[in-house]
Amino acid sequence: MNDTPINGTADAVGDVAATMTGFARTLRAAGVAADHERTRNLMQALDHLDVTDSGEVYWAGRFTLCATPDDLPRYDRCFAAYFGGQKAAVARTSTTSVTRHLAAQGDGADGDDGSAAPATASRTEVLRHRDVARLTDAERAEVHRMLAMLKSGRARRRSRRFESAHRGALDQRRTIRDALRKGEVARLRHRRHTTRPRMVVLFVDVSGSMAPYAETLLRFAHALVRSEPRATRVYSVGTRLTSITAELRHRDPGTALNEVSRAVPDWSGGTRLGEELREYLARYSARGAMAVIASDGWERGDPELLGTQMARLSRQAHRVIWVNPHKGYEDYQPLTGGMRAALPYLDELVAGHSLAAYEQLSERLAHA
Repeated sequence: MNDTPINGTADAVGDVAATMTGFARTLRAAGVAADHERTRNLMQALDHLDVTDSGEVYWAGRFTLCATPDDLPRYDRCFAAYFGGQKAAVARTSTTSVTRHLAAQGDGADGDDGSAAPATASRTEVLRHRDVARLTDAERAEVHRMLAMLKSGRARRRSRRFESAHRGALDQRRTIRDALRKGEVARLRHRRHTTRPRMVVLFVDVSGSMAPYAETLLRFAHALVRSEPRATRVYSVGTRLTSITAELRHRDPGTALNEVSRAVPDWSGGTRLGEELREYLARYSARGAMAVIASDGWERGDPELLGTQMARLSRQAHRVIWVNPHKGYEDYQPLTGGMRAALPYLDELVAGHSLAAYEQLSERLAHA
C-alpha cells in the first residue's frame, strides 16, 4: 500500500479498536477467517505501529487476519472498500515486491463491474440487527456467511469420569498401586472429575408460519453442530419429528441444508409440537441438556397436550429456552395458544429474528 494516511484515521486514533473491529467483521462477512483471536493479534501489532500510516495498517492486518492464500484477494478488496475505496497499489518490503489489484475476481460483495462495493462497520452493524425476514437475497447471503463463521461456545458440566490432578480428592487406587510398586507411600495421588460440553437439544419449527426464518435458524443449528458435534442434537418439527443432526454435520453449510431439505418431509405444513415433544420424550431423554425450541407458537394441536409435554421437558432439562422471532419487537405479547401453554415452563423466552439475536443465544448457551 502507499504511505498516505487512511482516510479519517488520523482524526480518530482514540477509536482504533472500534474501527479495526468493524473491519474484521467486514472481512468475516466476505469469508476471511478474521476471528476474534486474529483481531486481538492485529490490535497488539498496531500498538507498535503508526496507525495513521495506511501501509503499516495494511500489512499488519494482512499478516494477522488472513489464514490462507484464498483470503488475500478478499482482504485487498475489503481493505480498499472499507478505508475509502482506494485500490491496493504496489507494496514493497525488504524481501519482496507484491502487487495486488482489486476487481480481479467476482465476489458476492462486489459490484457488477468487479469493483468492491463499499462495506462499512455501520452498515454491517445495522445488518446484524435487521429482521432476516425483511432482508434482500444479497443481505441474507451476507448474514448466512457470518452465521457460518459463528464460533459457539458451550457451557460445561461435570462428568462421571476422573482425571489426575495436583489437588482434590485422594485417588486411593493410584496411591496404593504406587506404594506396592515402590515399597512405600512416596506420594499421595489426587483426582478430580472431568468436564464435558453440556448437551443442546434444538427443535426447529419448519411450518409455514416459520418459513421466513427456517433457513437462517437451520444455518445457526449448523454452526452449533459444527462447534460441538457430539453435544448437539437437532430436530425439525412441524407435523412430524425428524432428526437432522447427521445432515447438519457436513462441513459446508449449503450442502448440509440441501441434505436437510431432502430429509425433512413436512416443510411449510402445520405445527403439532405437543405430539412431537411427546414422541421425543418417549424415545429419548433431555436429562441435563439445554432444550431450545425455535418456534412462533402457532400450535395446531391441543395446547393442553403441549403444556403437559413442556412440563415433562422442563423436569428433565437443565434449562428450557424458547426462541420466538416475534419476540424481537417491543409490542410482542405471547398470546397464541402454544405460547400460553408453554410459557409457565420456560426458563427464558428470547428473540430469534436477527443475526444479533442468534449471537446472543449462542452466548446464553456458552454460559448457561
